[in-house]
Amino acid sequence: MQIDYPLLFGADYSVYVRIARLRLMEKGVAHDLVPVDIFTAGSTRDAHLTRHPFGKIPAFAHGDFDLYETGAITRYVDEAFDGPPLQPADAKTRARMNQIISIADGYVYPQMVWGLYVECIEKPKRGEAPNEGRVEKARGVAQTSLAVLAGLLGEQRWMCGDTLTLADLYLAPMIDYALEVPEFGEMFSQHHNFGDWWRGVTALESFRETRPTPQ
Repeated sequence: MQIDYPLLFGADYSVYVRIARLRLMEKGVAHDLVPVDIFTAGSTRDAHLTRHPFGKIPAFAHGDFDLYETGAITRYVDEAFDGPPLQPADAKTRARMNQIISIADGYVYPQMVWGLYVECIEKPKRGEAPNEGRVEKARGVAQTSLAVLAGLLGEQRWMCGDTLTLADLYLAPMIDYALEVPEFGEMFSQHHNFGDWWRGVTALESFRETRPTPQ
């Protein structure tokens, strides 16, 4: 049977699944989230390998078109469906957006989410001790990342100007996790221009509706 609305495969706790969901919602695209937990062995996870050969989430299907990798999914949704665009039209602003997404992928996610949130919040919940070396490295990268991003934000409403873009949607779920770490919250609050930006993020209906289910 032809599917005329997209399916997104993944778990709501995933930063990258949430990014894709934010893009779909901000575009006004009706879709289903099909639960896939890649950390649980079994037939569901094994079947997922046919959608994503590297076994990660999210994966995406629109009719007979299958896709994986969040960057590809979010840009496809932006270009294939009607609704407000989240990619700037001019080359310089689009390049800036892509630069910020690269910063998010390369530094914010591995250090603020895995290096701070997972080490300082998730591991203690499981009765495990944080890896202090990893936390120290993450702390330094977080400070640099926040300084860079605050500089790029300046006095703008959103990361790339007056309009919401994919750059904001990439950073938002990562920052949301990191802010659960008190030390990171203190770093974040030192950059006062993040205050208005974060209030704008948290006011988005899509952001509120995609909050992860408490574990």
